[in-house]
This record gives sequence, structure tokens and C-alpha cells, in this order.
Amino acid sequence: MTAGDVQKLREITGAGVMECKKALEEAKGDFDLAQKVIQERGLIRAEKKADRATGAGLLETYVHNGRVGVLLDLRCETDFVVRSDPFRALAHDLVMHIAAMDPKDTAELLQQTYVKDPSLTVENLIKGVISKVGENIRVERFCRYAV
Repeated sequence: MTAGDVQKLREITGAGVMECKKALEEAKGDFDLAQKVIQERGLIRAEKKADRATGAGLLETYVHNGRVGVLLDLRCETDFVVRSDPFRALAHDLVMHIAAMDPKDTAELLQQTYVKDPSLTVENLIKGVISKVGENIRVERFCRYAV
């Protein structure tokens, strides 16, 4: 295990240096296994944050070819995270997913297979960002219009 391995794992997962080092040690240098260890820990960490209040947020919009429009209310705990790149990228990815997949409600949205990565559900996509930013994130509501 080298510092380069730790850095590569950190870039891929968004986890901290020490988390990556511990995961690589636990996985005995197996890079794929270390990624799974970090993902599992991230999901566990995200579930622990699920009860925390989400008082800050942002409205994200998307209009596809003037025929489909989406308005999303995405919440988190602080304005600092609202301004972060991972949160903003998540909001954009979610409005595009909603435009493409037309979920009926938030519960259905969370269970859908993520359109850009079929190995993830939307819920797991959100949990991945939660583990990166360290705050609870919740889809408060959305609406989709089509003509």
C-alpha cells in the first residue's frame, strides 16, 4: 500500500485520507474491497444522519427541449453545503433523472434505478453525497410538467 493508492482511493470515493488508509489496511491492499468497505461505512454514516433537520436547501430547475420541466426542492442542514459542488451536482442530476424517469412521488423516486448509473438507486446516490458532505440531504418535493 502506497500513498498513491490512498490518494487514488480518496479521489474515487471522496472519503478522508485516514478512512482510505484504514480501508486499504483492512482490505489488505485489495483496492476493490477497500472501495466496498468505504461505501458500506459511508452508507452507515448516512443512515445515522437521517434524523437530523434539513433547514437549508435549494430549488433546482431543468427544462428539456421546452417540453418537459422539473422543479426540485432539495434540502440539507446548512447553507455551506448548499453552496458545495457535490450538493449542486446532486441537485442537477436529480432534476435530469426526474425529467427522464417521471416518478410519481418522492418515495418512488428514491427506489428508482439511477438513470446515469444502473448499479445505484437514487436513494444510494443521495447517501453517497451525504457521506461526502457530512450532512443529511432530503428530497423535500418536486414537480414535473410535460406538454
